[in-house]
Amino acid sequence: MPEGDTVWRAARRLHAALAGQELTGSDFRVPRYATLDLSGQTVDEIRSRGKHLLMRIGALTVHSHLGMDGSWQIYQPGERWRKPAFQARLILSTSTTTAVGFALAALDVVSRADEDTLVGHLGPDLLGPDWDADEALRRLRQEPDRPIGLALLDQRNLAGIGNVYRCELCFIARVHPSTPVGRVTDLPAMVLKSKQLLEVNKDRGRRSTIGSPARGESFWVYGRARRPCGRCGTPIVHDLQGNTDADQRDVYYCPHCQPLAS
Repeated sequence: MPEGDTVWRAARRLHAALAGQELTGSDFRVPRYATLDLSGQTVDEIRSRGKHLLMRIGALTVHSHLGMDGSWQIYQPGERWRKPAFQARLILSTSTTTAVGFALAALDVVSRADEDTLVGHLGPDLLGPDWDADEALRRLRQEPDRPIGLALLDQRNLAGIGNVYRCELCFIARVHPSTPVGRVTDLPAMVLKSKQLLEVNKDRGRRSTIGSPARGESFWVYGRARRPCGRCGTPIVHDLQGNTDADQRDVYYCPHCQPLAS
């Protein structure tokens, strides 16, 4: 599942493959940009911003968001793709590399000066140079009655946390996901741990929040419904959390280690 660490790795790979190179072709397979041709433009840099990916090419920024199922893959020219062609949304080619964005949830092209119209609403980036723990805390505390499980997913508070990290952070802090932000005993520690988890996982091929993946388990609670809690043995609970039916997301927690205070 693409979260901030996944997008950070994708940006690093794409930057290594494309930065400084002149594009020999571009193929936008979305109606809005079907006639846009970036051939002859130089790729200056590729960076992540939370879960967003920014390709700065000439005077433009190509923005993409992976959503639940998207990915960027890098190929040699003529190499067979590992995903079906009908899922391709953007193909960027140089003399040595073909980069393909598959099943992208969002794809936009704006001038560099207008990048903020796409990502300016985001909170401090957990893996970015603008990371500011105090500002993240300030934003989280603006809505003290909001469930912490929803506040952590809100990219306007801090950028990069997805559903996996949301569930794991609540477990590590022994906080029920429905606990109001204002009743979280040590919110600064949760913010610090979020930074630590993404930092330690950004260079890993296999994400883990439990320490060494060699233990045979990657997560404390995520995806472990009805399996015993690693701390107390109580079966892990699976539920849904969201403000509306449309934004319900899976949530996992241990009812013993993470009791919801009355």
